[in-house]
Amino acid sequence: MGAAKVTIINDKQTRQEAMHHLLTDLKALEIMLDKGLFETEVQRIGAEQELHFAGKDWCATPVAMQVLEQLEGQPQFVNELALFNLEINLDPLVFEQDCLRQLEHDLYSNLKKVEMAARRLDAHALLVGVLPTIRSSDIDMKNISPLPRYKMMMDKLANLRNHQFDFRIEGVDELVTTFPHAMFESVTASFQVHYQLAQDDFAKRYNWAQAITAPLVAASTNSPILLGRRLWRESRIALFQQSVDIRHPSQMIRQHPPRVSFGTEWVKDSILDIYRNDAARYQPILISNRKENALEVLEQGEIPKLYGLNIHNGTVYKWNRPCYGITDGQPHLRIENRVLPSGPTILDEVANAAFWLGMMHGMPDEYADISQKMEFDCAKGNFLRAAKHGLAAEFFWGGSTKRIRANELIHREMLPIAKEGLEKANINPDDIMHYLGIIEERVETGRTGSQWLVSSFEKLKKKAGKQEALMATTAGMSRRQQTGQPVHTWSLADLTEAGIWLHRYETVGQIMTTDLFTVMEDDLVEYVANIMDWRNIRHLLVENDDGILSGVVSSRNLIKYFANAQSNCQDISVRDIMSEEVVTVPPETKVIDAVKLLRSNKIGCLPIIEQGRLVGVVTESDFVRVMGEVLQGVTENEPVNVS
Repeated sequence: MGAAKVTIINDKQTRQEAMHHLLTDLKALEIMLDKGLFETEVQRIGAEQELHFAGKDWCATPVAMQVLEQLEGQPQFVNELALFNLEINLDPLVFEQDCLRQLEHDLYSNLKKVEMAARRLDAHALLVGVLPTIRSSDIDMKNISPLPRYKMMMDKLANLRNHQFDFRIEGVDELVTTFPHAMFESVTASFQVHYQLAQDDFAKRYNWAQAITAPLVAASTNSPILLGRRLWRESRIALFQQSVDIRHPSQMIRQHPPRVSFGTEWVKDSILDIYRNDAARYQPILISNRKENALEVLEQGEIPKLYGLNIHNGTVYKWNRPCYGITDGQPHLRIENRVLPSGPTILDEVANAAFWLGMMHGMPDEYADISQKMEFDCAKGNFLRAAKHGLAAEFFWGGSTKRIRANELIHREMLPIAKEGLEKANINPDDIMHYLGIIEERVETGRTGSQWLVSSFEKLKKKAGKQEALMATTAGMSRRQQTGQPVHTWSLADLTEAGIWLHRYETVGQIMTTDLFTVMEDDLVEYVANIMDWRNIRHLLVENDDGILSGVVSSRNLIKYFANAQSNCQDISVRDIMSEEVVTVPPETKVIDAVKLLRSNKIGCLPIIEQGRLVGVVTESDFVRVMGEVLQGVTENEPVNVS
């Protein structure tokens, strides 16, 4: 997706041409491996930083193009899929001495440029795996980046899925939803780390990378909340897999792996094992416009770009992705780690990178062939448990049939391995202590980014509506990111951090109630009366058999009916007394406009409808609560804080 010079495959001839280029590139790669052409003298690391933009209301804001205009001429800043995302590509560094400090410095300096550009647009750059305040209305084709390749890719995926992308993720809460496009992919942001390795070491190092993914994920989660639901500790894992899952039903029945995958087996010989397996399993969906005959290039004594192979590899999203590249005229192999979320701070990210790079470089001899120590399915199961439960996960490790807690495994084995690996790479001793010390303290306290987000949200949700709690949590996260202090030292967010009341209560989506009690048209009136009494509510919304809002029953309806009832009402249904003409509004409706609607229509509630579905309600009591907050802010001379 990052390569601009590509075309979507829409016909037989183009598909066959792409297959031909892919097969030619695989043959060329085999020859290069046989001849030992890959770089071995130097080992490099690299990173890619993805981020979100939020506006004054702390919700996603589509300012990427305006930010890029301000950063024109600086190629490290590039588009992502959505206009509320951006990516920073860092220059590779030699893996030695002060490279981790240099990585941290490069991240800070580039992020500062983005943040300054965003501030001029009344926006903020945020480091988080999933923006807590993201709304369904944000996940829309209107927010796609205006580059033709993105639109072509979304159209291709939508056609392959018949415009139906189903999502189901279960955690403390549950997300069940359907979208007609794959824009849900844009909700995720990661911090991708690259590790170059020698061709002869590739198979054992790649397998080791797979095995250690679980403890790495457990220690670094930062994506627990999506659309107001508390899901997995690293919800990106489930979300990304489902957002680009284009398998047809028969493939799912056969358990054909999706394009976003941990993998299916250990690598036996070389990187070719992975590339050949992917070529056999996944049809090409893009073709490069840059043509070369890789075999002819090799015959001429030059190094081929392998455009066809790289384009295909870019559409198969391994969590540990094998990569082929060329630096200073020499080809190299590397692993791109894609499991780490963006944030919570740059310091936390570099600590995560140090932990992974150290574990990779410090692979003990006893684990040099991890396939002899544990089954592949154990490594895969560990990975999924880490994504779901974070540091509370339990793993099977090293052939043991007993589970070990994530924090125990990290302390007992992984941190010592990482320390030895960084020492072997000749990393500065003070830097080793600094970065691995952050991991150690985070694991000891259990205060990952996900834990902070969930704890802050749950604390604030007791005092305010869900959206207001999400806004304050996001604002608090942003302010703490600015300090640069690691997440395990953060205090929980406070409700006042969302800014002045004007921003907190601007739209009905920010104050609506989402925990709704509804009834069906055929339910008994007696049932309705009891629910209103039990829950102390004055309005009940009515849905038909298709889950579509069809009416509302108010306490006024009940009083009027019972006052005029002439006989036993036990058999009277909701349909007989409900009001069918219901005034509804979308979540982005201004609060002041909603108040006007209530007054002009002489009603006490406004159902909130999004994409044809009932998502919440605002009532007179919600507006009374908001007014109380506003008056309190005014009497306390609440400062105007829009930063």
